[in-house]
Amino acid sequence: MTTSPPARAAGTFLLGGDLLVARMGFGAMRITGKGVWGEPPDRERAKAVLRRAVELGVNLIDTADSYGPEVSERLIAEALHPYPPGLVIATKGGLTRSGPGGWHRDGRPEYLVAACEGSLRRLRLARIDVYQLHAVDSKVPFLDSLGALVRLREQGKIRHLALSNVTVEQLAEARRVVPIVSVQSRYSLDHRPAEPVLEACERAGLGFLPWYPLAAGDLCQPGGPLDTVAKRHGATPSRVALAWLLQRSPVMLPIPGTSSLEHLEENVAAAALRLTEEDLETLARL
Repeated sequence: MTTSPPARAAGTFLLGGDLLVARMGFGAMRITGKGVWGEPPDRERAKAVLRRAVELGVNLIDTADSYGPEVSERLIAEALHPYPPGLVIATKGGLTRSGPGGWHRDGRPEYLVAACEGSLRRLRLARIDVYQLHAVDSKVPFLDSLGALVRLREQGKIRHLALSNVTVEQLAEARRVVPIVSVQSRYSLDHRPAEPVLEACERAGLGFLPWYPLAAGDLCQPGGPLDTVAKRHGATPSRVALAWLLQRSPVMLPIPGTSSLEHLEENVAAAALRLTEEDLETLARL
């Protein structure tokens, strides 16, 4: 009797009609240095986290050329190449860096082409499964940025296109031009301005990747609703927050990131946590 990997305990999702992924993914932003800048303090530990994620059944790894910059993509290739069958690496282009905490939008077509080419080299891929426009650049017409990625797709360098940090209107505009398989937005138990985008993804059957998915701050205070639910299950508040995301929508694909093996195991364990109606009612009071 075979046992399903822990990351698949919440089921799977079909991206673009041909990429079957476990709904619990991994975000590779935090395997870089402080401020998402430079090399991590321990490269071998970072690579061990990536390998362990795959062992746990994670087969959707989200990254970007701006993480490091370039560091996250290199570490993924060093740790996992040649890639196991079925592993989906989703990367992004459209943000540049000026230092720790410094993020700047660049949606120029020529920049996006160069960014994609760089990601292909660092990831040691001939084609990127899912390539996401990291952010819309207000100084560049949206369809000009998107057009550059469409041409890369036509050249066979991108399998599927996706978007990040867009509005419902921008998603609709993009889908009139090219198929979109997923959207990434900030979303969590304590931050839900992207609810309309999530609902649009549900209607269209698109994956929704919530970034910064873990609740923090006041939500985790002792005696609060999140703490109460966590104690009922003998779990951490973070695990409950991830379980809530998975139950919030069937298109939800959380991508929690960490540089810790312990936290990785804890995050993936959320895929098996089932919240009760009482739990959901308690969390609704947040």
